Amino acid sequence: MAELATIARPYAEAIFQATHGRTGEASLEAISQSLDALAAIARDPQVRSLAGDPQLSPDRLAALMVSAMPQQPSTAVRNMLQVVLENRRLAALPDIAEQFHQLKDAAQHCVEAVISSAFELDQAQLDALLPALERKFGRKLYPRVEVDPSLIGGVRVTVGDEVLDTSVRARLDSMRIALTA
Repeated sequence: MAELATIARPYAEAIFQATHGRTGEASLEAISQSLDALAAIARDPQVRSLAGDPQLSPDRLAALMVSAMPQQPSTAVRNMLQVVLENRRLAALPDIAEQFHQLKDAAQHCVEAVISSAFELDQAQLDALLPALERKFGRKLYPRVEVDPSLIGGVRVTVGDEVLDTSVRARLDSMRIALTA
């Protein structure tokens, strides 16, 4: 929903700016994990119904949400959660987490690479493929592997709006076009 993305942007930018200059990448990762945990909690129907309860204060709801987290969040995350709840923006938490990830990735010159393969890739194959892809795309990549049997063999890598397709399916399509032209 575009409206939630618009609502989430200032919160994501604020927590990123508040933490990026003062902390290292490890702390950005910890904040990212905390935001993911809060986003998962915010998606829970019981939590959403609690947020609508006029007898439950934002302070109490924040305390309940923090207690449900696997590890205690930083002060910056707690403060952001408090402001989000005071402004009745619980539904925006998943979008805040997503936009924070985008800001973090841009600052670290890192981007997700969707690697589609006809067969499951083991860790050794992925470890061999990733450095070559990072050189090709010129940035640090974190992979997300998907299995797509229609590729027949090879891989198709999507990084942002760039696609590198070395699959058998792409080669067959290329040969078909050349033969019919």
